[in-house]
Amino acid sequence: MCAGQLLGARMAMLGCRLLGLDDPRGADQKKVIVWVEIDRCMADAVGAVTGARLGKRTLKYVDFGKVAATFLNTATSKAVRVVALESSRALADERFRAIEKKRERQFRAYSEATDEELFKVEYVDLRLSDLDAPGSPRSRVICGSCGEGVNDGREIKRADGSVVCRGCDGGAYYERAKG
Repeated sequence: MCAGQLLGARMAMLGCRLLGLDDPRGADQKKVIVWVEIDRCMADAVGAVTGARLGKRTLKYVDFGKVAATFLNTATSKAVRVVALESSRALADERFRAIEKKRERQFRAYSEATDEELFKVEYVDLRLSDLDAPGSPRSRVICGSCGEGVNDGREIKRADGSVVCRGCDGGAYYERAKG
């Protein structure tokens, strides 16, 4: 386990505890949806602790590059965003100077520090649309350009009335190979 995984695990436990989700991988599993803001090991740990998964639509990825996650209790509609404080890195260096390796200093600090020393917590309001909710797809259309299926309102409706996928509308992360 790395320091980021430990931080993510603690973040997930804190977020769930603050929302009254005592058993996110068991009895409370259908009550939690999580948004992670970074694609690093912290996100893996949040998923492991909460049981939230992309395939179940209970884990959402927002590419903000921040060590942060927002937890939603769907039964109460309460949500909390937990962010790792930048000062937690310095905390590791201050408390454990004698430990030579940075990774080991961070792991030790993240193990022993209080939640208040590691995280900023803020209660937030979220609007979860029906198209973003877990479960079967709510809609499916075929892109008028490439012919691929598009689920859950992710299509683009053009002014001329045609419907295309985001990739065909100029938002692709790839280019078709030539040749």
